[in-house]
Amino acid sequence: MKVRYWGVRGSIPVAAPDTARYGGNSSCVEIDDGVCPVVLDCGTGARALGRDLVLRHVKEVVVLLSHYHMDHLYGFPYFGPIFTPNCRVTVAAPGVSAVDVKNRLGRYMNGRYHPIRIDDVAEEIELVGMRPGGRATLGKATVTAASLSHPGGCLGYRVEFDGRSVAYLTDTGPLSPPHQGLSAGLPASGAEKRVLELVKGVDLLVMDTMFSFEEYLTKMTWGHCHPGYAIRLAEAAGAKRLGLFHHAPDASDEALDQLAVQWCDHPTIDVHMAQEGKVVDLEG
Repeated sequence: MKVRYWGVRGSIPVAAPDTARYGGNSSCVEIDDGVCPVVLDCGTGARALGRDLVLRHVKEVVVLLSHYHMDHLYGFPYFGPIFTPNCRVTVAAPGVSAVDVKNRLGRYMNGRYHPIRIDDVAEEIELVGMRPGGRATLGKATVTAASLSHPGGCLGYRVEFDGRSVAYLTDTGPLSPPHQGLSAGLPASGAEKRVLELVKGVDLLVMDTMFSFEEYLTKMTWGHCHPGYAIRLAEAAGAKRLGLFHHAPDASDEALDQLAVQWCDHPTIDVHMAQEGKVVDLEG
């Protein structure tokens, strides 16, 4: 099983010479088992991924949307498989039912904010509502969801198949304030325990680390995390690898290189910076 990053940027896609190396597309990650890929979020990176899946003649795709903020949806109307005959697409997203998911996606794809309406594609895809604590078999994968800390709500996912597992925790602030829980090096809070169960023993944790700790202290309600907390959570959960993800739009390649020097040579866990095109082989 392989994981490939197609979009690693948070809040808004960026296109500039000093962000080209890590990439400027917004959130999109592919888990490929060789049969039925799982797509984590449909930011602008989903356009290139969709084209690649069509060229690979993939017959079945599962899409998991963490939440409905635009940087995670920009690419959905440009995701090739939803327009491809003989390709079965399942879209699971926060909601109490398939109708709820359709209505939420329809607020963007309504003919006014985007020319393609959700009704133009709804009959071609299967919609699934996911709730915190929910568990479903989607394609070849078992998917479990947990609530995160982000304005408007957000779900984190654990994806398992063939004995391998990936956890995806984007758009979340720390699940404890700086003086409590894992944030302070203390036992986990109640919210942290639920997320630790989701992440327990995963082969790869992909986690939002948009802020430095100093930035987080001034933006604690924004719903984004910092590398120090991600490492503490990964260690507590026994995750084997950690991908630092959802980079700030103002973070240059040079700034991200500096973060890599600071955090990626870690003694207890394999840490890497998410980068467009980077492939993590979970068999290796």
